Amino acid sequence: MQAIRSALARQPAVALVGPRQVGKTTLAWMFATERPSVYLDLESSVDRERLANPVPFFDHNEDRLVVLDEIHRMPEIFAILRGVIDRGRRRGKGKGRFLILGSASMDLLRQSSESLAGRIAYIDIGPFAVSETGYSREDINKLWVRGGFPESYLAKDDSESLQWRKDFIRSYLERDIPMLGPRVPAETLGRLWTMLAHGQGGLLNSSRLATSLMVSAPTITRYVDLLVDLLLVRRLAPLHANVDKRLVKAPKVYVRDSGIVHALLGIGDYNSLLGHPVVGTSWEGFVIDNLLAAVPPRTLASFYRTAAGAEVDLMLEIPGHGLWAIEIKRSLAGRPEKGFYIACEDLKPKRRFLVNAGDDRYPLDNQVQAIGLAPMLRLLADLR
Repeated sequence: MQAIRSALARQPAVALVGPRQVGKTTLAWMFATERPSVYLDLESSVDRERLANPVPFFDHNEDRLVVLDEIHRMPEIFAILRGVIDRGRRRGKGKGRFLILGSASMDLLRQSSESLAGRIAYIDIGPFAVSETGYSREDINKLWVRGGFPESYLAKDDSESLQWRKDFIRSYLERDIPMLGPRVPAETLGRLWTMLAHGQGGLLNSSRLATSLMVSAPTITRYVDLLVDLLLVRRLAPLHANVDKRLVKAPKVYVRDSGIVHALLGIGDYNSLLGHPVVGTSWEGFVIDNLLAAVPPRTLASFYRTAAGAEVDLMLEIPGHGLWAIEIKRSLAGRPEKGFYIACEDLKPKRRFLVNAGDDRYPLDNQVQAIGLAPMLRLLADLR
């Protein structure tokens, strides 16, 4: 809330970016009750008609906060906002005029809103994170199993939570995705999404996926791009280090919300998850998503892997704090593999961690610290 309020105080436009059903509209309504406002849902044909002649509409509402929900339905509106904002600035109406909501990636919205450079602030609104739901082991496990979408996390039991996530997946495939552009077969995209969940944290191999789905490799790339743009999938890029090694060049792919991973695979509760082959990579993706929600601004995230097997799950280049190497293990007794130490010799990271499912922090050796997810998140929060 405070981040949004501060951004509105310094910029004419603020964009809240995140997948559907994470609470962006609820947040917008909360701000709309604090001052005179007008709300437009651009999925509604009625509200789109109100913007048939947008300049007079915006000028008429110059003294109100204009909330534009689902802005990616009308990306052409960004070009118009620039002139409206600049005219308002000349009349002393330069701050907090537009609150923009979008269910697409920041990169996609930035491409549409290049004309608003210097006039817009972006705030990422994701599913619940550990910092919002609690640091106890019970809280973390509940969030891991159910994921962070509010209605899934807050459901009365695991069964209701799982059903909500299944409905969410079906709605995306049958309703939301077809509205975004050229027809994407729901069945094919659903199978791809499920295959990515089975291979959580694996290298993206478009050719292999294309063969399985009987489509072309460029089609797979286009479908994965779509899931990334909708903030449903994360592509973690390989670190391009200046080392004398043959590096893996393909990105790793994660379904971003752990609860969606489990729904795609039919995993309904904690006990079922512990017995499933995806348990380790599900935990890895869950940890990465929470760590990236906690890192300081402008942190660069990647992974490192060589053809010879040297590997680090997550590399963080943190402004002012150097390069950190992070290995992720579900087991409390886990230790880094030999490849982690080889990779660290290649990269010489400033700090080295093994993040596990425990609550403590202790040295594994002279250079690597074992640390639970909760204390690791607190450590990153202290860097902000």
